[in-house]
Amino acid sequence: MTKTLEIEGKTIDKAIETACHEFGVPREKLNIEIISEGTAGFFGLGSKKAKIKASLLTFDVDLGLSFDKPEKPARQRTVRKEEPRVSSPAVHDIAVKAQKLLEGILQRMSVNARVAIQETPDSILLIIEGNDNGLLIGKRGQTLDALQYLVNKAVNRQEKDRKQIIIDTEDYRRKREESLVALAEKLAQKAKRTRKAITVSNMNARERRIIHLALQGDESLTTKSRGEGSYRTIIIQPSKKK
Repeated sequence: MTKTLEIEGKTIDKAIETACHEFGVPREKLNIEIISEGTAGFFGLGSKKAKIKASLLTFDVDLGLSFDKPEKPARQRTVRKEEPRVSSPAVHDIAVKAQKLLEGILQRMSVNARVAIQETPDSILLIIEGNDNGLLIGKRGQTLDALQYLVNKAVNRQEKDRKQIIIDTEDYRRKREESLVALAEKLAQKAKRTRKAITVSNMNARERRIIHLALQGDESLTTKSRGEGSYRTIIIQPSKKK
């Protein structure tokens, strides 16, 4: 039975941080249900804390998959797109295992979709092709991240030569990166104009890295992460250097 906790905090973000600490996992591995957002009250009087329900994100099914023997890549389909990702002629066994596992998870989620493979020297890209892309992406890609985490854990734990597995659909990863870079540039201009620090909240490690890299060449600004857990805030502020 999945453990569920009711957790309170001054804000929803604080309650989620507490939930991550209680379960010992990052935000993308939790199911979060907001019970109440809380109120500040009047001069601290009558204030109410935010309350959430939290539980581990799981797929309560037996996938019935065995990776003891290499599987023939009968269902493999190589996607050909004019993108920098290049498919290798022979798909690695890890990619086939990851593809089969993801297809099994999607089937048990009642999602009618196909999984195509692209492989680079550094990573394996699994592309989900179907009609339920919004459901699979989730809010800010959280469902996609959860699927990616599960497949990486299940496949790479049995392999000596581990490869990063990236799960994508509808080119979401690239579009999200472009939107984050645009956001970083917009907030950077605001920080320069107002000469005040700008806070960007609730970002996972990958998204924070995109923000940092987008602004690292601007000597008039500094960026830093603040807080605890996987979802931390980013501070964009004018540099003190003249």
